[in-house]
Amino acid sequence: MSFEPKEKVELDPPKDDVISHEYLSKCDGTNPEYPTYVAIKGTVFDVSGNKSYGPEGGYKGIPRTQFANPLITDDVCKVFAGKDASRALAQSSLKPEECRPDWRDLGETEKKTLNDWHTYFSKRYNIKGTVEGATNM
Repeated sequence: MSFEPKEKVELDPPKDDVISHEYLSKCDGTNPEYPTYVAIKGTVFDVSGNKSYGPEGGYKGIPRTQFANPLITDDVCKVFAGKDASRALAQSSLKPEECRPDWRDLGETEKKTLNDWHTYFSKRYNIKGTVEGATNM
């Protein structure tokens, strides 16, 4: 399977900056003062140019009332952007509670899906660094 983009993408050299969880959470596509980031397996990708991850995009999230997780307090849960969404991507899930970094307990098919997503993103989006303290690489 080829993960090459249809149109050539000129990417910057990957950065190895350490990105805090606090800063990453601000990069959720809702604040124009911050870029929009998605982390996969601890690698932080800048998806700012893709409107799908912005406030009106396809991955903007779902109303909090549509799921039962009292720990999530946002009125609209941002899916993928502003967090390490490895597990959700591996499971092809849009459930906010699945957007978390742990993935090692998943099956081989899901791990392959996650690796495919990482490859897909790495061919389209600039790597800005790694999530501080990431152990899921």
